[in-house]
Amino acid sequence: MHPPSAPDLDRPDAHQPDARTAGPHGRPARLGAHPCADGTDFAVLAAHASAVDLCLIDVVDPSRDVHDPARYRERRVPMAGPWLGVWHAHVPGVRPGARYGYRVHGAWDPAAGLRHDPTKLLVDPYARGLAGDVGPGAYAADGDGPGGSDTLAHVPHGVVVAEPAGDLAPRPHVPWERTVIYEAHVRGLTQCLPDLPADLRGTYAGLAHPATIEHLRTLGVTTLELLPIHANATEPALAARGRSNYWGYSTLGFFAPHAGYARASSRAAGAHAVLDEVRGMVHLLHRAGIEVILDVVYNHTCEGGADGPHLSWRGLDNTLYYLHEGIGPARLADLTGCGNTLDFRRPRVVQFALDSLRYWAQVVGVDGFRFDLAVTLGRGPGGFDPGHPFLTALSTDPVLSDLKLIAEPWDIGPGGWRTGEFPPPMAEWNDRFRDAVRQFWLADPSQAAHGRPGNGVRELATRLAGSVDLFGHSDPPLLRGPVASINYVTAHDGFTLADLVAYDHKHNEANGEDNRDGSDHNRSWNHGFEGPLHLRAEGRDADLTPGAEIAPLRRRSIRNLLATLALAAGTPMITAGDELARTQRGNNNAYPQDNEMSWLDWDRTSWRADLLETARYLFALRRDHAALRPATFYLGRPRPGREDPDLVWRDAWGESLDHSAWHDPRTRCLQMLRTAPDGGRDVLLVLNGSLDDTTVTLAGLRPGDPWLIAWDSAWEQPVGPPTGPEGAAHPKAGESVRLEALSMQVYLSAASR
Repeated sequence: MHPPSAPDLDRPDAHQPDARTAGPHGRPARLGAHPCADGTDFAVLAAHASAVDLCLIDVVDPSRDVHDPARYRERRVPMAGPWLGVWHAHVPGVRPGARYGYRVHGAWDPAAGLRHDPTKLLVDPYARGLAGDVGPGAYAADGDGPGGSDTLAHVPHGVVVAEPAGDLAPRPHVPWERTVIYEAHVRGLTQCLPDLPADLRGTYAGLAHPATIEHLRTLGVTTLELLPIHANATEPALAARGRSNYWGYSTLGFFAPHAGYARASSRAAGAHAVLDEVRGMVHLLHRAGIEVILDVVYNHTCEGGADGPHLSWRGLDNTLYYLHEGIGPARLADLTGCGNTLDFRRPRVVQFALDSLRYWAQVVGVDGFRFDLAVTLGRGPGGFDPGHPFLTALSTDPVLSDLKLIAEPWDIGPGGWRTGEFPPPMAEWNDRFRDAVRQFWLADPSQAAHGRPGNGVRELATRLAGSVDLFGHSDPPLLRGPVASINYVTAHDGFTLADLVAYDHKHNEANGEDNRDGSDHNRSWNHGFEGPLHLRAEGRDADLTPGAEIAPLRRRSIRNLLATLALAAGTPMITAGDELARTQRGNNNAYPQDNEMSWLDWDRTSWRADLLETARYLFALRRDHAALRPATFYLGRPRPGREDPDLVWRDAWGESLDHSAWHDPRTRCLQMLRTAPDGGRDVLLVLNGSLDDTTVTLAGLRPGDPWLIAWDSAWEQPVGPPTGPEGAAHPKAGESVRLEALSMQVYLSAASR
């Protein structure tokens, strides 16, 4: 579909804003491009500019290459302003589907941070749709300022988009204590899913296909968290190496969906159809009871460092949008590792982010946001401030405060690690949970295999109980509850679950950075052999080829990690594909890998099918037993109206752990008894983190209380032994049971209380 032609701009009044729609006294009503009765209103922030031209663009020769200037015709409309830094125009006859951009005139003084260059066509930061991509000409050197190469054919064009029609299904509003988050990439999740038609694989529509929804629902997922779907562009350094930013943490359009994830038919129909597909995805997922959270990147943009391209913000108002170091000559401050940092000390930057969030919440209908490098968004003149205006706005805004808001609580700036310091109602990624679980089940046993001591159980116990040390500080105390802790063992960034048990070292050679990228501190354990085992049958029926003895140990370690995630207090987040033992072949930073390395492999050999059933079973246990999903922090004593304490810790002998045991690195066995707040069944978790089989005296509230074994990580499949010696599967408190090395058992009380 080609956009309608631009109106005849030779008329004398075509260059003037229309006071009827521009607001009182000719002031702009709102930023962006907004169709109205007889045309479109345009407004853009460029506070230091001397003039701004609105550029209306026609595709006059579709047969030419998209980066050929002869493909396009451009006509310019001088804009009125500035009013408080905003330039605006009303152009009659411009309808939805029209392409546009801006050219900004003003001082070229890089030493002062001013980079106005009218040869560069600039993307509207508020554009609700984009057409085209970033071409090689956009990366040409801009150091000489005006007079350089024109970028009309090398940057995406904004597209005028009308308000979409049709109501969305109501939000599921899943309570935090029942939330199970599934972090996924739009393309990666369904690109290889055989149950989908080929044209839906890797698309927004594919996420909402019944086959995808069925997988999520049977796994127990309540909330789908999508890696960035804001329109993005590959950074200059990656483009120079011939690679792309697969993850998408490189935003070009904070209001526009990334068109590359839409069906081919939607892309051909135009920006409105791409938006409709995204809204349709949200609608169908809501109908299935699944929430949608977006991973959003407001801390930096795709323009990179000082030598990056002029695509939007840099040419519009470099000194306003970007954080600078405060010295001369002006230099961009980089608190993100991506070359630039948006300056959240500026009210206009705060407004920009809030406007974008409200758009995605109200128009697209999403249920929440995960904020990448969120410390950057709360930095004021003195550093990070939990009372920062942006964070205060999130917690009080009538639209946003009712959504699920999640912080990644760090950046790379000074004082950048702030886990537990964000204000309610925000939740936070808990890296201490990730590290403790990996340390207990992987790094410590790896050390023990070489005769070195581990770290005991104290840190793991704190994370299992909801991390009150991190999230309990508030006024009044304990306000946020354990649900503020987003518990995870893996995420998009780092090893997959299967790779954690197969690699001691990262293997990122395919990224083209000589294996320098990615973390070196993975707390992983290859169980004695680096990489895949290459068994002819890598499952429970594997033959006795070299390395076969390692395979069962690796599978048990995966089950230990997965069960700890599913059954700990807090909000669990599983990374897409971990339930299927997805591997990235040891790559722990697969951000430029838009290929089979990153896409889910849906092949279900016998042991992968077993793992999927185990994951389903564990999250069903969490769903069915309130003791496994507390909404408030444990007190370690009876709740009002209850006889029994809400949490009891015991050692391998069924005794209370004293101070020395909590701090003894040789303590490797732990029992966690959690009583049900609703009178349901109590739950006992028994963990053996040693390299030897261990006899455990089962804890209980009273001697002789009967337990039912619900699960054992030594089981390849999530079903208990149907028969056995008298009392083997139904032991009583005070009786002894045997736990295999590096294993975990789950018991339920025989009856509700």
